[in-house]
Amino acid sequence: MNLTYTPRIVAGMALLATALPSVAASAQAAAPTQIAAETPTPQPAVRLDIPHSHNPFHAYTPTAVPPANLANSNRLDTLVQNGVLELTLQNAIALALENNLDLAIARYNIPIAAADILRTEAGGSTRGVNTGVVQNTPGGNGVGGFGSGATGAGAGGTSGGAGGAGTGASGLVQSTLGSGTAIGSFDPILTGDVGLQHSTEPLSNLATYGIPTLRYNSWAGDFGYQQSFSTGTSVQFTFNANRQTSNSPFTFLNPTLNSQYNVQVRQPLLAGFGFGPNLRFLRIARNNKRISDQAFELQVISTVTQTANLYWDLVAAFEDEQVKQRSLDFANGTLTSARAQLQLQAIPALDVTRDEGEVARAEGDLSIAKSERQFQELLIKNAITKNLDDPTLEAMPVRPTDLSSVNSDAALPEQVDAAINDALDRRLELQISNTNLRNRDISRDAVNNALLPSLNLVGTYGGLGLAGLSSPGSTVVSTVPDGFGGSLANAFNNSAPNYFVGINVTVPIRNRLAKSDQYRSELETRQAEILVQQQRKQIRIEVRNAQYALAQAAARVRAAAKARDIAAQTFDVMGKEQQLGAGSAADTLLASQALATADSLLVAARTAYQKSRVELHRAIGTTLQENHVSIEAARNGAQPAGAARQ
Repeated sequence: MNLTYTPRIVAGMALLATALPSVAASAQAAAPTQIAAETPTPQPAVRLDIPHSHNPFHAYTPTAVPPANLANSNRLDTLVQNGVLELTLQNAIALALENNLDLAIARYNIPIAAADILRTEAGGSTRGVNTGVVQNTPGGNGVGGFGSGATGAGAGGTSGGAGGAGTGASGLVQSTLGSGTAIGSFDPILTGDVGLQHSTEPLSNLATYGIPTLRYNSWAGDFGYQQSFSTGTSVQFTFNANRQTSNSPFTFLNPTLNSQYNVQVRQPLLAGFGFGPNLRFLRIARNNKRISDQAFELQVISTVTQTANLYWDLVAAFEDEQVKQRSLDFANGTLTSARAQLQLQAIPALDVTRDEGEVARAEGDLSIAKSERQFQELLIKNAITKNLDDPTLEAMPVRPTDLSSVNSDAALPEQVDAAINDALDRRLELQISNTNLRNRDISRDAVNNALLPSLNLVGTYGGLGLAGLSSPGSTVVSTVPDGFGGSLANAFNNSAPNYFVGINVTVPIRNRLAKSDQYRSELETRQAEILVQQQRKQIRIEVRNAQYALAQAAARVRAAAKARDIAAQTFDVMGKEQQLGAGSAADTLLASQALATADSLLVAARTAYQKSRVELHRAIGTTLQENHVSIEAARNGAQPAGAARQ
């Protein structure tokens, strides 16, 4: 029996005994974790509405928006233990909901949509809302390519407006969304002006005015009120008054006091008649507000999905580094044993050289694994913080405490149909498209109304008042009051009424502009309907693909676990054969390499399985429920403690 390699075998078996418990621990089920017990200090959040005030001057002062809070939430400090950020999956998600900048950008879209409602309540047109998913956080693309081809994906997440079936690249194509007849201001508008005028005019004779130079003074004031209503009705009231004096002796009233008022009511009877055309912007804006809420929830789902994928990538890097470290430890133990035996001339020098090469290879693998782990730490820290200005935080290691595992919850084939139906009910992209369709219907009705000729019923009513003082020396008796109050009373006492009732008709010949918009609106509506059907098909495919991917990932984990067990058994056999003299050190070394490779493949398979689960939850629309995420808390930027309890 050859016992010369016994120290190497003992060292190898000792290292293997150390490795097995670590591998077994990593294979345990990742127990559901809770968000840290400490309740984070609420951070100043973006207001979700426009502040109102009873102060009448509030309408004429700007509403300030406080600067963005770029400080990390204090939850981050509670998770640092001995200079290491101890991170569970749920805590990573909670930190992302509080700090992720993609979500911070999307949070402003909610009050932007509310501002659009305020604008349309006054009769203004919509400016559109941001409906895309912001994806500026690097990394985290899940199984199935989530984020690369998602609808609305792109930096900024902006769109030309909700729906956007006709919205083109770079905004070169405009949609008929919101088209129709012009709408006046639903907010009352007051106008007024007052002025004093003096003029001096030299005259060529005395016959006209009785003086060589005419001096004329005039004071005039105008006041106006106008407002439109949701029926298409518009009302306009005007009042003007003036006082005139001159130095002409031929002027009968000096001063002359005039006052006049006029009320005009205009009611469209064809184009622009009714609530539909005149409330279209408000109804679209309210639908856009729903879309903005749904888009924000979609952003939360995207952020949670991305954070989960980043977390499992970090777990993979962390576990793979441990595998590489165990491989290096074994190689170093083998080299130490070989050098001791070489001094005893029990082995040739070539064996030591081979072991030195194995150590160098293992050191290289470990160096690569460490750099990958550090890179994944940087990615996860970028996703869960608002800033990395603190050098200590930027360099701080992150230790994931939820290790990857495989649960027996892979969807069975008979569950696929139920999962698809669930996804069709839950997926926000489909809900957004359906809301867009309602906006299209609103616009289509308004555009159809705009095809009609313009027929307006117009009515006006007004009165005139006159007052003044007779010129000195005049023998004619004045019949008008002598004060401005009398002029004003005469204007409104119906003593000198003026009224008009008529119809205003405008018939555009051929009407090609309105006809084109109407036809295009129909086409865009049909296009949007097809888009909804396309999304329904896409959701079905995504769910089935996610189901298949999860089942395949589970199968790969089982195969990788079996291969790893076989590699461990082979390594054990090689070590025993070498101890008994039937094997060689080279065979044991190859077996240890195979075991390390099998460990790495098992880590990769478990990570792919976890990311497949993340993708399945996204495809079905259960991401928030699975991760116990509160949308209201996400809106406010502070995830409450205990929100992740099972």
